[in-house]
Amino acid sequence: MNITIALDDTARAVGIRYILERFFDIRAEIISPKGEFKPADSDQSTLYIISADCWCENQDFFIPRRNRTITVGNGKNRLDTTAEESDIIEQLRVLLKDHSPKKSETSAELSPREIDVLRLVAAGLINKEIAERLNISFNTVLSHRKNISAKLGIKSASGLSVYAMMNGYL
Repeated sequence: MNITIALDDTARAVGIRYILERFFDIRAEIISPKGEFKPADSDQSTLYIISADCWCENQDFFIPRRNRTITVGNGKNRLDTTAEESDIIEQLRVLLKDHSPKKSETSAELSPREIDVLRLVAAGLINKEIAERLNISFNTVLSHRKNISAKLGIKSASGLSVYAMMNGYL
């Protein structure tokens, strides 16, 4: 597994690389997050550990690689670098396992109709408006929202909006 680290804070990047090498025997490359990322820069086995700013500035590059990208910060599927060293090691253990190429992503796959509902939730529509726009019943919208939340583990409309944006649904 190849790992590329692109963080604004060089000390954090060096610390993550040290932990990866010492505890996981994985070599990691540190690059500038300010550079332009191009598809030729990567192969299918590269895992990226990046800052949120790097994600935002290079969305076209990272959206297709979202299943191979870990962002630094607080929240689900993020690396919290403000935690204790032992906690960071455990987080990396879980995140590396979750991002291994063998992992099947079919369990969280949304149906086309669920994607339609997700897009409208992210656009700020309420359930009644979604039902009218898609010509489905209010209860069907509730069922789709329940299924989306169960698959993604995200319950709030704002969380779903962020997910939709980061995964290219908007």
